[in-house]
Amino acid sequence: MKKIFLLIAVVLGFAATKVNAQQQNTVRFGVKAGVNLAEWQGETINSAQNLIDMTDGSVSRKMREGFHVGGYVSIPLGTGFEIEPGLQYSQKGTRLIGKIPIEEVEFLNANLTLTNKAEYLDMPILAKVYIGEGFHIYGGPQVSYLISNKVQAEAGALGFKALNREWDMKDGFREIDLALTGGLGYRFASGFNVSAGYDYGVNTVDSRGSFETYNRVIKASVGFTF
Repeated sequence: MKKIFLLIAVVLGFAATKVNAQQQNTVRFGVKAGVNLAEWQGETINSAQNLIDMTDGSVSRKMREGFHVGGYVSIPLGTGFEIEPGLQYSQKGTRLIGKIPIEEVEFLNANLTLTNKAEYLDMPILAKVYIGEGFHIYGGPQVSYLISNKVQAEAGALGFKALNREWDMKDGFREIDLALTGGLGYRFASGFNVSAGYDYGVNTVDSRGSFETYNRVIKASVGFTF
């Protein structure tokens, strides 16, 4: 994890220094962090939904909670318009939760949770359009590199965990993920900013093409532009 943060700092620091040398008073460097709500959409999720329907709700889908953190360089190209390349670490994936559908043992609260824990290095290139003072809309392409992909299985009853196992599942998953990302934000005069956006994956997470499943991520961020 420390190596990821160091890579983000070095790459963005180099980019900011290089561009600032050319446009010292116009280009600004920023950092941001926030929460992710991630899931998959596509054939795999349709199959999971069929399972949910057949089990009368004893299996349920949940979004995987995670976070993102990184930095960006804001490059103004005209009044109210900026290009913003960035680099950030981001957690994605999905989650399934199952419970024993037997009324007589409901008091045990026995359950099994399967979580896909994917970690990506996102590289968005955003176009920002400012509408009024501080308020802006943004969008653009995003290339992501799969750093790690694991599946975690947890099972327990009565609040105690009987199983907590995690294994590597990077093999078979696409290393390069492409997405369209966009959202809304507001930047205060101090440089503090807030934003909310959505990542829409456009290629499948499966590298073999055996199933059509795509990353989807809701993001809420806070940041500071220096």
